[in-house]
Amino acid sequence: MQREPSPLPLRIVVDDPIPGLALALQRGQAGKAELVPPVSRSADAVVFDLEVMVGGRLPDGRPRLSGPYAQGAADARFVYLCVGAYAGQADAQWSGRIKVPLAGIDEEKIQALASGTRLVARIAGRSPKGGPALASVPLLPPGWIQKPAS
Repeated sequence: MQREPSPLPLRIVVDDPIPGLALALQRGQAGKAELVPPVSRSADAVVFDLEVMVGGRLPDGRPRLSGPYAQGAADARFVYLCVGAYAGQADAQWSGRIKVPLAGIDEEKIQALASGTRLVARIAGRSPKGGPALASVPLLPPGWIQKPAS
């Protein structure tokens, strides 16, 4: 049975960001994208809240994720975080995007999501070389987990 698309609340936390380096969430496709600022920023973390839509299933049974924040092919969805000049910081030393994978969001996690909660994932804000994280990044363990929406 096909269900109507429903919103799935997510939070992405960027741990140990580079001080003074702008980060923004990309809403929409390149060329028509809107930059969405973080909901909070501290020396320890930058936090982004967003929703993706869940509707139907992929051929392999995983949930189909869509919406203006979901980027990439249907079977390999991710969210873009823009960095430095890509995030609108004209004087930035760095520019690029971070691909935050939505892999790991399965039907079990969606069904277990209680009212007033969201799925939360953390990524490292810096590369092993000390610059900003760019390109595809792994989620920090334990991956997507349920937490209160506050």
